[in-house]
Amino acid sequence: MTFPSILDKLPEVRGRLKENVPLAPYTWFRVGGVAQVLFIPEDEADLALFLAGTPAEIPVHVLGVASNTLVRDGGVPGVVVRLGPNFGKVELLGEYRIRAGAACLDSVLAKHAGASGIGGLEFFVGIPGTVGGALRMNAGCYGGDTNSVLLEVIALDRRGRRQIISVREMGYAYRHSDVPEDLIFVEAIFQGYEKHPSHIFTRMKEIKSDRELSQPLREKTGGSTFKNPDPALSGDRGAWQLIDAAGGRGFEVGGAQMSEKHCNFMINKQDASAADLEELGETIRAKVLISENINLAWEIRRIGVRRIYHG
Repeated sequence: MTFPSILDKLPEVRGRLKENVPLAPYTWFRVGGVAQVLFIPEDEADLALFLAGTPAEIPVHVLGVASNTLVRDGGVPGVVVRLGPNFGKVELLGEYRIRAGAACLDSVLAKHAGASGIGGLEFFVGIPGTVGGALRMNAGCYGGDTNSVLLEVIALDRRGRRQIISVREMGYAYRHSDVPEDLIFVEAIFQGYEKHPSHIFTRMKEIKSDRELSQPLREKTGGSTFKNPDPALSGDRGAWQLIDAAGGRGFEVGGAQMSEKHCNFMINKQDASAADLEELGETIRAKVLISENINLAWEIRRIGVRRIYHG
């Protein structure tokens, strides 16, 4: 389950480059194959030089904490970039603005904002990912979303050029942005408002408590599997309600199962493969399409190849 070497085609870096790295330990599902190359850049300049010097035909993917990512069993060809500690910093800017690196955990951003009396970012404590992932998919929950608090994003394109993108240019919709897939976010600036820290932390405690009660947080899971459909099509029913109505709660494929606790969550119950999980998701989609005539869209990001590469 290995790929051939491509290190001789890649530029020299100050960060870490390593071949055929198992990605399962990096993902919440704990499944998946290897990265042909894993690159952990030292800082933004290191990442920019790497992108500028990497041939265009070599694919480049970004992997955060993989809380909503399914890495397929055949692994990921090309380079998987995982941003290091220097991309996880948080800085207060004044006027209730806060800058966060793309590798900063959403919950850490929420806590920094709360401690500084910056309201509006409380919902981030309920998102189990990084700022970069939140930017890409307009993550949100509990009445808030990234679009509502974002000012601007700093990103690098595939040639390593730095870009400043305003929230208007992100092309946000529900769990969607229009920015090119090859842009790598490195940091963002958020705008909140004045709010007493005690009120902020009370709200965050409520969010965490609700998640603990309603979601399978102690399982090997990946967050919401499917996006909620258009309310006009679903009769204002969420994805979990449609799955439940179609008999999907607790449904199993191999070692994968739709959670009994929250049936829009897949869990790796018994040494599931990525193929088990993806087949489970597609089976549930088919069930909902047959019973409800609604096509559920994946919210889980799936990367890599299905087959196992034997080199």
